[in-house]
Amino acid sequence: MPDGTPVEIYTLKSDAVEARITTYGARIVSIRTADRNGKVDNVVLGCSSLAEYLEETCYLGAIAGRYANRIAKAQFSIDGETFQLPKNDGENSLHGGIIGFSHLVWTAREVPGGVEMSLVSKDGDQGYPGTLTVQVRYTLSGSALRIDYTSTTDKPTVVNLTNHAYFNLGGAGSGTILDEEVTILADKYTPIGEGLIPTGEQAPVEGTPMDFRQATAVGKRIGDDFDQLKLGSGYDHNYVLHGENGEDKVGAYVHNYVLRGKNGEEKVAAIVRDPRTGRVLTVTTTEPGMQFYTGYYLPEKNAGLALETQHYPNSPNQPSFPSTMLRPGETRQSTTTFTFTTDK
Repeated sequence: MPDGTPVEIYTLKSDAVEARITTYGARIVSIRTADRNGKVDNVVLGCSSLAEYLEETCYLGAIAGRYANRIAKAQFSIDGETFQLPKNDGENSLHGGIIGFSHLVWTAREVPGGVEMSLVSKDGDQGYPGTLTVQVRYTLSGSALRIDYTSTTDKPTVVNLTNHAYFNLGGAGSGTILDEEVTILADKYTPIGEGLIPTGEQAPVEGTPMDFRQATAVGKRIGDDFDQLKLGSGYDHNYVLHGENGEDKVGAYVHNYVLRGKNGEEKVAAIVRDPRTGRVLTVTTTEPGMQFYTGYYLPEKNAGLALETQHYPNSPNQPSFPSTMLRPGETRQSTTTFTFTTDK
């Protein structure tokens, strides 16, 4: 780092996958896996040097926090006290502020099958209350890269962590993701308004271009005359994986995963298939939501897609959304797994 802090990269290997994780932003640098013909390639967007990571602005592979996604007007209240955050996305706060977790060097230690990244965010960091202690553990087993998140605090605060990897199953640099077929196991999403802030509504996907309950090419409807696609410059929306009561109405089986399960239980969120290479990515998570972003603002438009498992954007200001509150004595835990397979 410019101040002399060393940055490390850990390489996790199995028979099916190689994943590289760096302590700068606890980022996924690369994931290498084979296509249906056995050709191995990197399927996430990344940089080739630390200097490039210090300059990039798209959170490539990073852990976003203390609050991933957006908080409206960069403020929220806890127990009657209002907290002001830096405005780094118009009038809003995005991904934890100007110097969020993605911009910090984490402490790493090897664990069985992987590496655990740790960070202590002091009381008042980027305006957030409480000293927050976070561990993010990456473990690799066979074709599955698992991410376990754990957070504790010494004062009431809000926390929402995600990994911001951009996937291109054709191989990073192989073109756009518009032909990749996406399935999202959600019958509702949270519509956005000005500044991509959710309106508070949970709207049905049925009958709209937001419906990915059946495998659909990303580019098939991305240019439709639909206000949400215009506001998001494509897809940049949070999907409700299980409704407020934790129910799942999809009720099917995919890749032998049971899709039913309440929040807090790992269930399928999304499946991505690249028709050309045959690579398939299955995303499972304990989180109640997932931000589907098709990379409009990447240096190469639509070069990758993000599947950010999370609590909903602006939840601290939306009492009807699942709570992101964390109080002393509580532990916030979540798990997301990326599993890589191929079709025939």
